[in-house]
Amino acid sequence: MALKAFGSFALGKLGLQTQVFAAGSRAFATVAPGYKYATSHEWAKVDGDTATIGISDHAQGELGDVVYVELPDVGKQVKKGETFGVVESVKAASDVYSPVSGEVIETNQVLVDKPGTVNTGPFKDGWIIKVKLSNPAELNSLLDSDAYQKECDKH
Repeated sequence: MALKAFGSFALGKLGLQTQVFAAGSRAFATVAPGYKYATSHEWAKVDGDTATIGISDHAQGELGDVVYVELPDVGKQVKKGETFGVVESVKAASDVYSPVSGEVIETNQVLVDKPGTVNTGPFKDGWIIKVKLSNPAELNSLLDSDAYQKECDKH
């Protein structure tokens, strides 16, 4: 219990939130503030007209150890709500849906050789693609961290 309290305290100091899941799931997952979330468990972090996209800590925890990430080609047009790749783990393969529309301007090549980076740093080094936004208004339909945490609580 002391370790859990310390973990919650430490995450709070970093500006992160913890979430407790039902028995049989991971003990808690991080929901990072300042990110926008899709109910399909992808996140977008916007900087100007570019969104960095990845899967949430909740999603990677449900998948387990990631062993392969399918990346789209740079230049590909992605549409909000449509798949752009696949994340495969020891448990399952899961489509990854774009939370926004636009052009893929960069892919995370680290994931080619180290797909487990999605597990160890889903909000930092484990990002999947960067997209130049074609419709920034789509961001308004995504969830903030509090709303996403409530969505995760349902599962």
